[in-house]
Amino acid sequence: MTETVDIPIIAPDAPVYAHPGDAGADLAASEAVTLAPGARALVGTGVRIALPEGYAAFVVPRSGLAAKHGITVVNSPGTVDAGYRGEIKVTLLNTDSSTAFHVAVGDRIAQLIVMPVSRAHFIPVETLPDSIRGEGGFGSTGYQKEGTPA
Repeated sequence: MTETVDIPIIAPDAPVYAHPGDAGADLAASEAVTLAPGARALVGTGVRIALPEGYAAFVVPRSGLAAKHGITVVNSPGTVDAGYRGEIKVTLLNTDSSTAFHVAVGDRIAQLIVMPVSRAHFIPVETLPDSIRGEGGFGSTGYQKEGTPA
């Protein structure tokens, strides 16, 4: 069963879940913007929320805009902290190298995912416990499926 949390909101249009079971609610633009090829812009949504303590919201790209038009969110996921009460704005980037993208008022430009979050207590130590991965970082597991010829 999905947990529901009440979120006080001030908005011309509240974010909407397109389908039952969706993780992200669509955020719509409250202003028109044209993104030239390779350009980015901070786009208002008119949405202001009051998240309860222990929750955060994350602004993420819409997959259709990314796949069809090369539009993404620059700082994805953008974090909205529980104490923030200002307007949620979305930094859009047009990754297309030749075609401008026009955002109209009311266009769905990103998704908002609300999640419970833990608060960490960082404990200074001299060494960390061993793990199977160890210090293996970027690319340490390779890029091909094992047994696949190079």
